[in-house]
Amino acid sequence: MAPYRWKGYLKLSLVTCPVSMTPATSESEKVRFHTLNKSTGNRVVSQYVDSVTGKPVKDENEAKGYARGENDYVILTDDDLDRVALDTVKTIDIEKFVPAESIKWVYLEKPNYLMPDDPVGNEAFAVIRDAMKSDGVVGVSKLVMGRRERAVILEPRGEGIVLWSLRFGDEVRPEENYFEDIADESDPDLVPLVQKLIKQHTSHWSPEMVSDPIQESLLKLIEEKKKALKPKKTAKGGKGAEAPPKSNVVNIMDALKKSVAAELKNRKAS
Repeated sequence: MAPYRWKGYLKLSLVTCPVSMTPATSESEKVRFHTLNKSTGNRVVSQYVDSVTGKPVKDENEAKGYARGENDYVILTDDDLDRVALDTVKTIDIEKFVPAESIKWVYLEKPNYLMPDDPVGNEAFAVIRDAMKSDGVVGVSKLVMGRRERAVILEPRGEGIVLWSLRFGDEVRPEENYFEDIADESDPDLVPLVQKLIKQHTSHWSPEMVSDPIQESLLKLIEEKKKALKPKKTAKGGKGAEAPPKSNVVNIMDALKKSVAAELKNRKAS
């Protein structure tokens, strides 16, 4: 299935160029399940049902409703919603620029790739991209996504631009509320030991670091089911109650020293 592709215009003052945008991430490779009736093996179908009559509602009769009281709604159709469409439905008008490092990571929501949609607009697109890159800034704009106007930033990256949708301010929880009781400083004798461990475990980034073992196990299980292989039965019984797990409370200095020594020993052995 081809990714959704939005088309519109990128605008900075009097400079405008046609652009297209596509999500930078995809969930199409995820294992997805249908809900079935276990007795018949048939798929279960969901549908909207009138809460009073109990009858199914046809697609053409569905509408949005804004509650103004109990069982009292203002009905809005798709045509009504289209009439309040903003200019930001089709135009990314860069309103201002801010230093790239000033955007807190917690506001970044979803990344999208933005690119010229017409050879004629290549030059205008490239000039806006390179100017932002040279000044170390990102563009701030707004764009309608899912019938809501979202704040977005435009970040130059390589030959293109990454457009990040931003979370609304009331969606972000202040970190101070959660970090204020944590110690400001750590034991200076422990830091060098942790630094040694960090150095020993440092390597280049790889997408394999974010693989999903559960996903892989599900695919393996599905493949086994396809081949109609029955899972092996485990032997019943046991050797009595298992011993309770040992406490994981340890002396951090001893643990760090042992970890560093073990890493060094493994490196010498290899």
